[in-house]
Amino acid sequence: MTAELQQVVARYAHALDELNVPELEAVLTEDTTWTFTMPGPRVLGPVAGRAAVLDFVRDGHAAQDGRVRHHLGNVVVTTAGATTAEVRAYLLQTRNTGESVRTIATGVYTFGLRRSEGGWRIAELALTLDNALADGPRAAP
Repeated sequence: MTAELQQVVARYAHALDELNVPELEAVLTEDTTWTFTMPGPRVLGPVAGRAAVLDFVRDGHAAQDGRVRHHLGNVVVTTAGATTAEVRAYLLQTRNTGESVRTIATGVYTFGLRRSEGGWRIAELALTLDNALADGPRAAP
């Protein structure tokens, strides 16, 4: 089960970076919620519902320049039951403009996953950033 849960989280990161909407739809529940906490503390969200999350992601991609990557590390399953699980991962987010590569943000993701007939999906996502974003809150979904 651990590998299945880690795979969902990895699929999320790849789909997010590539703006692969069908894959994001496949890994998010219909009622998914996203909440982002930045130093201050400032809270963005929750962004509620898959449609709203996908709009948020599209807006973020339209506003960015260069290639953004979400590098997830130290991925651990903190709880796992028959139908729900929690996965935590460190975030290192980078931007490559072709001229330079820089770190945009670091933080901790907490994914609440739910099992359905289609497999495991992300029902809740919370991202707590370690630094304020120079590029604004849309830079780090």
